[in-house]
Amino acid sequence: MNDLVNLAIEAHGGLERWNQYSSLSAHLVQGGALWGLKGKGGLLDDVNVTVALKRQWASHAPFGSADVRSSFEKDRTALERQDGSLIEELKDPHTSFAGHTLETPWSDLQLAFFAGCAMWTYLNVPFVLAQPDVHSKELSPWDETGETWRRLEVIYPETLEVFSKKQMLYFAANGELRRMDYDVEIAGNTPGAHYVSDYTEVSGIRFPTRRKIYPRTPDGTSLAEPLVVSIDLDDITLIK
Repeated sequence: MNDLVNLAIEAHGGLERWNQYSSLSAHLVQGGALWGLKGKGGLLDDVNVTVALKRQWASHAPFGSADVRSSFEKDRTALERQDGSLIEELKDPHTSFAGHTLETPWSDLQLAFFAGCAMWTYLNVPFVLAQPDVHSKELSPWDETGETWRRLEVIYPETLEVFSKKQMLYFAANGELRRMDYDVEIAGNTPGAHYVSDYTEVSGIRFPTRRKIYPRTPDGTSLAEPLVVSIDLDDITLIK
């Protein structure tokens, strides 16, 4: 790992402590224009999310109905009853987004895929950067909001489902994450600037609890509106 990855991981609680846990859960409140644009407004506004920390899996519940939950994996997305019985599933879900633009509506299973991919990535950063098949290099610094942020270009492997294989992460001088940039491939490569703030500490691990995602211009600056997605987290619990 390069020194910026080491700094970021230590600033968020350290890899040794992180590796003691297998999953985490949190209460999730979401807003922004995206959900209505995709025809799914209100479906995941106020839910619980659970993500695995040692494999790529995530679940949102309730998913529309109180007794329904989602199950996201790279090669399969499903909706299940709370007892685990299958309602419907989508194999190789990434391919179902072929030809999509930002305005293309989603099915419930596509929503489950997007939301699961998003929250797994968000909650595993920066610790996922320690995986040997995740490559990164530091680029020139970036000035924003009166601060100078260190920039890390990250290349994710084909074995992980992420919004784009190449992403840019921005870190404050103390190693705290401030921003993530990516182009959402499954939504016509829509560019986003994803800001994080309001850190809290849980079992020695530090998490940002507020996230806001805005459009990003070709020169890397973000637009003040529309607010594409907002994410607020509380009641974060780490599970061994």
